Amino acid sequence: VQLQASGGGSVQAGGSLRLSCAASGRIFSINVMGWYRQAPGKSREWVASISNEGSTGYASSVKGRFTISRDNAKNTVYLQMNSMKPEDTAVYYCNAVRVAGVDWGQGTQVTVSS
Repeated sequence: VQLQASGGGSVQAGGSLRLSCAASGRIFSINVMGWYRQAPGKSREWVASISNEGSTGYASSVKGRFTISRDNAKNTVYLQMNSMKPEDTAVYYCNAVRVAGVDWGQGTQVTVSS
């Protein structure tokens, strides 16, 4: 599975951004898609996930502010980020979990200024 992430950029605190992750290839084998992020000097952390059935999960740090969704017709997963904080600054990565393994997209930079 190939994943193409887009939508990163710079925003002021309190603002919003929407990330997109388009999947191609063996998409029928995907069980769960998710978003992770990695801030400078920190390890990569989970942000949100969505299953094929539409079940979602969020890290406590983003719950209530971020929303993950998917458009199956477009094979795309979105991460709507609202009420953003400077601590949301990171490189964001999408991934796809399959029985055979996990695929990662390239990162997209998100910068939130105070």
